[in-house]
Amino acid sequence: MFKLKKKVMTAVLAASMSIGLFAATANAATDYWQNWTDGGGTVNAVNGSGGNYSVNWSNTGNFVVGKGWTTGSASRVINYNAGVWAPNGNGYLTLYGWTRNSLIEYYVVDSWGTYRPTGTYKGTVSSDGGTYDIYTAQRVNAPSIDGTATFTQYWSVRQSKRATGSNVAITFANHVNAWKSKGMNLGSSWSYQVLATEGYQSSGSSNVTVW
Repeated sequence: MFKLKKKVMTAVLAASMSIGLFAATANAATDYWQNWTDGGGTVNAVNGSGGNYSVNWSNTGNFVVGKGWTTGSASRVINYNAGVWAPNGNGYLTLYGWTRNSLIEYYVVDSWGTYRPTGTYKGTVSSDGGTYDIYTAQRVNAPSIDGTATFTQYWSVRQSKRATGSNVAITFANHVNAWKSKGMNLGSSWSYQVLATEGYQSSGSSNVTVW
């Protein structure tokens, strides 16, 4: 399943896609730039000015490109504009990040390609003009930001794809509070938090500005 293909963090400096690696660079609007691919197909990622990034991909394995913040926050409102979001196959337009203590990988998915992620259903949350289904999933002995580990994924997945091309927001606190009400508690230590394009066995393009 697409959602079970995950990432390992390696901090390097780069301005475009480096196969098999994440990258982090300073930026005026946001302070974290992520790019990673498992090496399949072709992924061309550009770290643009301000909070902008763009990706063109073709016949890929799994990849993630995003822009955001080195340290996540439960109370952050993430604003973005996806001027281009055109996956051909599996892809997510998503808020994405990790916590430690406990090790949790989380997603707030606003749009997708041919595959809409699922898991163990926990309920719904209404936020920013839409309704999201809440899911959990567990990864056992899988790659994580701390190497091979067993950890839980938290998902909020919009019931209908969010329209792109205009300024929109993700009020993350709404999701955090809804997750808490289902017994889904994030960890006490925050890793990075990005508005990401993720693809798996697909082609497509995106151009996103985050602030």
